[in-house]
Amino acid sequence: MSFGDLLGEIAITALLCIPLGLSLWALLDCARRPGWAWALSDHERVHWLFAILVGFLCVIGGLTISLWYLLRIRPDIADIESGALGKLSTG
Repeated sequence: MSFGDLLGEIAITALLCIPLGLSLWALLDCARRPGWAWALSDHERVHWLFAILVGFLCVIGGLTISLWYLLRIRPDIADIESGALGKLSTG
């Protein structure tokens, strides 16, 4: 095995680990957000934790769920956590 083959294998392995890394990031972020921030939002932490965990079983599903959480849900919870309560829906 040449050095070029080794670098190619390392690159492929790193590329294939991206969905796992994103899912792990989403799971840990979801779990560490305070309960009061989730309570003030329109989202349920338990549902998102479950969805992300189920997403680990399927690469495409896990990647989609994790990206949806990180790009759509996480900013809402982070805004509430930082005190931006004006963004809450009123009805």
